[in-house]
Amino acid sequence: MRGLGWAAIGAFLLVIAEITVFVLVAQAIGWLWAILIGLATTVVGLMLVKREGVRAWRRLRAAFGEGRPAGGEVSDGVTGLAGALLLIVPGYLTDAAGLLLLVPPVRHLADRQVRRATERRISPAAAGDLFGPRVVRAERTPPAAAAATGGDPGPAGGAGEIVEGEIVER
Repeated sequence: MRGLGWAAIGAFLLVIAEITVFVLVAQAIGWLWAILIGLATTVVGLMLVKREGVRAWRRLRAAFGEGRPAGGEVSDGVTGLAGALLLIVPGYLTDAAGLLLLVPPVRHLADRQVRRATERRISPAAAGDLFGPRVVRAERTPPAAAAATGGDPGPAGGAGEIVEGEIVER
């Protein structure tokens, strides 16, 4: 099944789950309160869409003005807008997901996931332009120690240096 088919099945299951949760909440607190809470989260979501959009636009313009990569601002803006849009969509499950995306630790985690997904889908050169260079922590092994560990021969036939390292998240 193609991606669109899975998305349709997921949307259908989400609607069923949202209706079930709404009925359970309405039975617990009353139908009027359940509807009022749903409307209130929609209004809050509408206000947050404007705030998050303006905030993301200002940060993006500031990054361009300072000449630094704007990928971090873009991914943070996408995460904030997604949280606000989820609050607009009627339903308690989407409201909970939207509120979670607005909590700073969860938002930071989602922001990192958006960034990783973007980096996987574009070329490394474009990712470097968008998010800036990757930070790498490296250690050099002296040539004598490299020879003892079977390092590659250098240009003069002796053992060359071994550089070991790892990519460090910013």
